[in-house]
Amino acid sequence: MKITSAVRALSALAQESRLTVFRLLVRTGPSGLAAGELSDRLGLPPATMSFHLKELTNAGLITSRRESRSIIYSADFAQMQNLLGFLVENCCADNGGKC
Repeated sequence: MKITSAVRALSALAQESRLTVFRLLVRTGPSGLAAGELSDRLGLPPATMSFHLKELTNAGLITSRRESRSIIYSADFAQMQNLLGFLVENCCADNGGKC
């Protein structure tokens, strides 16, 4: 992962509502949730939820797919693993690998 991608992802998560949305989608798993259900569960107006979903999508943290008339959002688990790997990539490297 490039540092610019990591910064974009971390910036998207550095907001309470977006972090809450992302964590809910991680808990939900690959099946995901419809935008309306996310709004209802978190008590956010649809326009606000749409904004947060756009930011998370642009950061590469979530994906969307159409099912009938709904758009279903899911966490992008591969990208999440890439971000976590980037964050710990050089863990304790200056300490001989001893954490």
